[in-house]
Amino acid sequence: MTAHVAVSAAIWATLVALWVASRREAERAALPAGTAADARSNGKRPSLRETTAAYFQLTKPRIVLLLLITTVPAMVLAERGLPSPWLVLATLGGGAIAAGSANAINNYLDRDIDEVMRRTRRRPIPAHRIPPENALAFGYVLGAVSFFFLSIAVNVLAASLALSAIAFYVFVYTLWLKRSSVQNIVIGGAAGAVPALVGWAAVTGTVALPAWVLFAIVFVWTPPHFWALAMRYSGDYAAAGIPMLPVVRGPDETRRQILLYSLVLFGASLLLVPVARMGPIYLATAVVLGGWFVWRALRLWWRTSPAESMRLFRFSIVYLGLLFASVAADAALLA
Repeated sequence: MTAHVAVSAAIWATLVALWVASRREAERAALPAGTAADARSNGKRPSLRETTAAYFQLTKPRIVLLLLITTVPAMVLAERGLPSPWLVLATLGGGAIAAGSANAINNYLDRDIDEVMRRTRRRPIPAHRIPPENALAFGYVLGAVSFFFLSIAVNVLAASLALSAIAFYVFVYTLWLKRSSVQNIVIGGAAGAVPALVGWAAVTGTVALPAWVLFAIVFVWTPPHFWALAMRYSGDYAAAGIPMLPVVRGPDETRRQILLYSLVLFGASLLLVPVARMGPIYLATAVVLGGWFVWRALRLWWRTSPAESMRLFRFSIVYLGLLFASVAADAALLA
């Protein structure tokens, strides 16, 4: 039992550490002069390391790691203890490949937008580090690999859920909602909530009510998380013609919606207590973090500024990681 706790804690901590490291690397890399893009423009072939890094960046590793942080706690809760380290690693590996597939295809489909937006113009395709057709093929291959790997190493339900998330993210969000509806991130955010279902299905072979509550938590968390970022980069979204809420409805309505969703998120997080019979560790964490999330939303309501919206955006990431860590701790230690 102690060994399993240590291994599972190490896996979760490694995910968090990798996510933090990837954030720092992405901020540091920002493609200054002398990168593969410059090498290509000078007629030089990019090195193997530069090409590998470009394909890795194509998968949006920070987003992948953030999604996987929700998978392990769902598995621990489903097990009411600690699942085998092999099952955890297999589920995380297949889930990472699936998320990378969706992100690579998204990069291909959004390449025209990414060239316009300052925040995204240094991604591999607009920076001419990867040909668009190669990125699309890479995404397809990752999707196929993830489905077959999860089917063999985990189970068919987990594989099917991961594949459905890829399809939803690509066809419903990227191709349809993102460019046509102010509700793009509200509905499209469902894809990012699927990893919790995958984790539960990996352990039980089913999807029970507690798994859907975990899904709902991530689903409701997504709009205020992305709207806070969109407030900071509303000019970019407007230039690219993306109907994000701050662009279409303005900052006042965006702040109102962020506050509303933060209150709903608080309630959704508390709903897990009776549904999954959570104990004091999770309850205390959900109350403290949920209250602080609402407080940060209120501060944004009172004083609109790019700095305040980015504080909420950054805290929302901390919120999700700590809340799901408390799910795992409560289920493993108090089982």
